[in-house]
Amino acid sequence: MATTTPAQPPPPPPAAPAPQKKMNRLGLPLEHYTGSVSTLCSGCGHDSITNAVIRAFFDYGIEPHRVAKLSGIGCSSKTPAYFLGRSCGFNAVHGRMPAIATGAVLANRNLIAVGVSGDGDTASIGLGQFMHMVRRNVPCIYIIENNGVYGLTKGQFSATADEGSASKAGHVNDQPPMDCCALAINLGCAFVARSFSGDAKQMQAMFKAALAHRGTALLDIVSPCVTFNNHEGSTKSYKYAKDNDVPLHEIGFVPFFENIAVDYEPGSTKEVTMHDGSRVLLRKLDRDYDPTNRLASIQLLEEARTQKELLTGIFYINPKAPDFTEQLHLVAEPLYDLPVERVRPPKPVLDEIMKGYM
Repeated sequence: MATTTPAQPPPPPPAAPAPQKKMNRLGLPLEHYTGSVSTLCSGCGHDSITNAVIRAFFDYGIEPHRVAKLSGIGCSSKTPAYFLGRSCGFNAVHGRMPAIATGAVLANRNLIAVGVSGDGDTASIGLGQFMHMVRRNVPCIYIIENNGVYGLTKGQFSATADEGSASKAGHVNDQPPMDCCALAINLGCAFVARSFSGDAKQMQAMFKAALAHRGTALLDIVSPCVTFNNHEGSTKSYKYAKDNDVPLHEIGFVPFFENIAVDYEPGSTKEVTMHDGSRVLLRKLDRDYDPTNRLASIQLLEEARTQKELLTGIFYINPKAPDFTEQLHLVAEPLYDLPVERVRPPKPVLDEIMKGYM
């Protein structure tokens, strides 16, 4: 009796190659720049800022271990846990983030300090700390996540709430607001900008520009509170910001490590050279604006205030301003790494100092 061999099934098709992860210029994946899962309210503008920070630091190619994350107290001060999980961080007490950031930078000038604060943390209890950090030009990217309310204590007006804006409970704010950008420029801050948490492209460009700046880089980012300040009548809501946002210019950033050729019409951009050779390119739209003109920046913010416009963009840059480490004539090496014999004056030197008090 004849037997037949059953037909063999065809071999399976070759497995598709696994998609390659996108790496930055350091060969690191995006996951190296993420953090813990956010516990903020769903839709909070602070999470959009977090995502912009992650993308900007990834694209720029910053080594996460070089970053020091500092914050105070409040919804905003929780956000450093949600980005750059491989970096070190420190939550200070309410309003005291600038002092901690100053100490960290002085101890190790090679750190990239990122301070995250809120409108209450900066413009109320921490106002004195903020003012002294700005006037000293401490090297730090200072992010104000500005929603005009105290979210952790159920939505009272903060010092940045606009006059005439209404709370969720229906109360109207009858006090004038504090403009952190105008205050910073008056105090001599050499990098002052404002953005809106719903504009990811602008935020990412600003963060990259701030990374190239040596000194205090203030970024006041209007970030609507979806729980207590996103209603009709609020001037910090998504709808109000979208309806009244007036971009000062389109911002692009060309990092120093990329060889990029650009072709712009004459007079269409204002180029500002940073300390490390990086350039911030500001595309002018409907106004001839010079971001290195301090007086013009103050006047522009005042005009926007009277017209109740949400003006966004880089208002002022002074890349030649000496930062705090230069003002103190610190040595090039980080102070924490110096041996004892270099930081402890010998007895003859101390004796000579004492003679000056006799």
